[in-house]
Amino acid sequence: ALRVDVKPKPLAENDEALEFEFENLKPTSTAVTLKWEKLGIPFAVSVNDADQTLQNIRAQMKGAGQFAWQAPDQAAQFCLTRKINLDEALRWADASIQNEERFENLSTKADILKALNRQDEAKTTWNKALEKAKAPDLYTYGRQLQNQKKDAEAMEIFKEVAKRFPNGVFGYLAQARLKSTAGDFTGALSDAKQAQSAAPSEGQKQAIQGLIDRLLAKQDINK
Repeated sequence: ALRVDVKPKPLAENDEALEFEFENLKPTSTAVTLKWEKLGIPFAVSVNDADQTLQNIRAQMKGAGQFAWQAPDQAAQFCLTRKINLDEALRWADASIQNEERFENLSTKADILKALNRQDEAKTTWNKALEKAKAPDLYTYGRQLQNQKKDAEAMEIFKEVAKRFPNGVFGYLAQARLKSTAGDFTGALSDAKQAQSAAPSEGQKQAIQGLIDRLLAKQDINK
């Protein structure tokens, strides 16, 4: 029998039935938590292909994971990222929205509809997502687009953040990124410093300091 050392963690709620929860779904791995009574036992599972991960996801969607917005949204994102099972991904996105309508799952659905070439529906869903979006939602979405090498789309999102939330930390960061990509490092530096002043936590301030250091060196913070 396989024996491994793990560190249990206390749960906020008592789980009377044995349950497996899947989180941080990636193409070849997922984080699993075995939940029973007031203890959770986390461990990681890696696989060589997406099929096994999909089987794990489908199992989760038949359990408690189907009743919150996060797990169906992560499942839909997994398929979207891999460009597989898009019709099933759309059903998961809809399930997530039914549980709780949020910017995250509405934007996921819009991206899936776009991938399915259902452009009119994608636009309608995206407009609905924008109505729900707060500054960190939009800014984070823009950063995700940058990670996907969709730089032009990301800049459009940052323009929206700067327009709707000009004076908050994310509005300043969005303006800094827009100016940085245009080569205006002085203006970007000023905005980054304002973002740092507005940041509520020391962790955020330290993260923004990294951007400030790069701008002082006249480096594009979007690269």
